[in-house]
Amino acid sequence: MRVFRSVEGLPEFTNGVLTIGTFDGVHLGHQQILKRINQQADEIGGESIILTFHPHPRLVVNPNDTSLKLLNTLEEKIALMEQYGVDNLIVAPFSIEFSKLTARQYVEDFLWKNIQPKRVVIGYDHRFGNNREGGLELFLELGKELGFEVEEIAKQMVDDLAVSSTKVRTALQAGEVAQANHLLGHDYSLHGTVVEGHQMGRQLGYPTANIHPNNPNKLIPAMGVYAVKVRLEGQLYPAMMNIGNNPTFEGRASSIEVNLFDFDRDIYSMELDVVFVQRLRDELKFDGKEALIKQMAEDEKLSRKLLY
Repeated sequence: MRVFRSVEGLPEFTNGVLTIGTFDGVHLGHQQILKRINQQADEIGGESIILTFHPHPRLVVNPNDTSLKLLNTLEEKIALMEQYGVDNLIVAPFSIEFSKLTARQYVEDFLWKNIQPKRVVIGYDHRFGNNREGGLELFLELGKELGFEVEEIAKQMVDDLAVSSTKVRTALQAGEVAQANHLLGHDYSLHGTVVEGHQMGRQLGYPTANIHPNNPNKLIPAMGVYAVKVRLEGQLYPAMMNIGNNPTFEGRASSIEVNLFDFDRDIYSMELDVVFVQRLRDELKFDGKEALIKQMAEDEKLSRKLLY
């Protein structure tokens, strides 16, 4: 897959079949669109093209709104697009100036001028241009004028899948990671750096790596204990993880701590990915250290059963 991080100097695409969107999560619904453009590209001897935007438009248009948490970092999105067989990914910088383009300017001066697709595939509710003024009718009209075909994904197809980025976010915010993984069609993951923590886990016999997420806009699942896998230097390690504030020890600032099974390396300052498998339980306050250690032993036993 070729990745272009600007629309300037793009190559001439051969019978390009283009679709456009933020594709946060690259979930099962998105995957149907990717499959569709790949099929169409094969039919006409062309190549599939995804156009996405970075930063996420909502983060640019409403910079003070901190409510939006993303399912993917840009690099995660790129990796998933490649996994699902896209030929070309264009990451267009999004800005306030760009958001002010009229619908006609957006199609004529941006899409057509820079990409010149043979076909454009859009979602059934796709809106574009300043104040979302453009829709399917204008796209069809401009397609005839400029020389490209437009196909709208049927509403029923999307409704039948019953998948949306919002549904995935809702599941994760409830801690339902198995459900989120089902909707995504792949396991949700979190990328971060190992930083120094309070070292309470070591005192309990369960040394943990304290994870600092590398992207502040990345969605962190609900507090609780999870069975996870850790991807470190290309290898996967079974583990369990706690997201919370350690209420047994009078509470601390919220942290993300992962215990890798049968692992004793020093990994401070290293980057890793935590891959969520299943939530085990809520974070609980125990009557002292021994009760907590007993529960952690049960958590480890269940995690190993789920992961091996």
